[in-house]
Amino acid sequence: MAEIEDIIHKYRTIAVVGLSPQLHRHSYQVSAYMQSQGYRIVPVNPNYEEVLGEKCYPDLAAIPFPVEVVNIFRQSDQCPEIVAQALAIGAQAVWMQEGIVHQEAAASAREAGLLVVMDRCLLKEHRRLSRVAG
Repeated sequence: MAEIEDIIHKYRTIAVVGLSPQLHRHSYQVSAYMQSQGYRIVPVNPNYEEVLGEKCYPDLAAIPFPVEVVNIFRQSDQCPEIVAQALAIGAQAVWMQEGIVHQEAAASAREAGLLVVMDRCLLKEHRRLSRVAG
């Protein structure tokens, strides 16, 4: 998928909606890995002040600087609202992690010109592309 390569190679600032500070959670593992690869991780979770050494924001609208990618770690039924927020802040892409699929939200993001990936793991895709490139 060209969208996957474009997102991984083009963009460096990723807002992670639903990022948890709990080490065993996929959101933490994926975000910690991407941070270790040089990406700026912006935690979005109203329940925490800080995750991965970064200030945590209650929602996308509260982030005071541009975000390129919105990585979603929330239930699928929350995707339309998150995509609407991503559009409002001028994000370039929406990434729905493995197990997260919402066709209507994806369609509205694509219609607005955003790159969209659904039901894929950002960490796994980054590693796969790194192996191909290496």
